[in-house]
Amino acid sequence: MRINKLLSNYGYCSRKKANKWINEGRIYINGSLAFEGQWVEEYDEIRLDGEPVKKKNPLYIILNKPPGIICTREEAEADNIISYIGLSEYIFPVGRLDKESQGLILLTNNGDTANLILESDNIHEKEYLVTVNRDITEEFIGRMKSPMNIMIGMTRACHAEKISDRTFRIILTQGMNRQIRRMCRASGYEVTKLERTRILSISLGDLPLGCWRHLDKEELQALMKILN
Repeated sequence: MRINKLLSNYGYCSRKKANKWINEGRIYINGSLAFEGQWVEEYDEIRLDGEPVKKKNPLYIILNKPPGIICTREEAEADNIISYIGLSEYIFPVGRLDKESQGLILLTNNGDTANLILESDNIHEKEYLVTVNRDITEEFIGRMKSPMNIMIGMTRACHAEKISDRTFRIILTQGMNRQIRRMCRASGYEVTKLERTRILSISLGDLPLGCWRHLDKEELQALMKILN
């Protein structure tokens, strides 16, 4: 893989920052100064500021994201998720929730795990509670369950069920941009609240809105069992 991807997968930094370090002359590969886009193998001798590059201990954090926080590492965004959490270690969000939405976000420094979760062919479940602007009908639930053209592509058939007059639960296996909002709008509804409650085996549980915690041992084992 390329050197910037390896440094990201090893938990050191983003690919963008890795390129910056390369251009600053901080990275050597097999005794020679690295260059941007250089291909490396895991057995190569890679040094950062003279120290051997090794895989960082993996971090897995879940956040109950409040509305208004943006799922990006970009420091230029005042409400970026990394500044909100405030950890000194390098982490990044696995996937996204749009700014207006709330609920479960997984963050890690392990690029390999993130790629396994995000790979669309893996059919990984994500569960949401959605509130809309008018009463829900059986016809609406039927449309949400069925494949639908939302202009950016066709959705997959999914599970959906009515919870109350204006709230329903939906389980997706895709990650299209603003997918649920687009599906609702295509069915004549507008989303007033969207909360993600589960990713694969990881549930939000009783984690308060705006708070975060590390995955415990049992949660991590259950996640790895699914991914592997």
